[in-house]
Amino acid sequence: MEAWGQWFGSMGKAVIDGGNPVGKSSTVKSDGSLVSDGGANPASGYSLIEASSLEEAHKKAKGCPILASGGTIEIAEAMDMHLGGGQA
Repeated sequence: MEAWGQWFGSMGKAVIDGGNPVGKSSTVKSDGSLVSDGGANPASGYSLIEASSLEEAHKKAKGCPILASGGTIEIAEAMDMHLGGGQA
């Protein structure tokens, strides 16, 4: 946990949501069936980090403690979705 605290601390306000670990996922297939297989790209957890570019996100991700144990990181942009019928 100390390594995680140091990593988050090194990024300061760029940490939007430190996230949480997740359990094994299940997949809802296109036919509606449920398969407990972890999916094509199973996640072990998530964190939301602010970055201005893929390069900046990559630089920040390289400090993640999961890498020291042989884990990998997926980087994806979070899309801001506004729901509702009001004006944007």
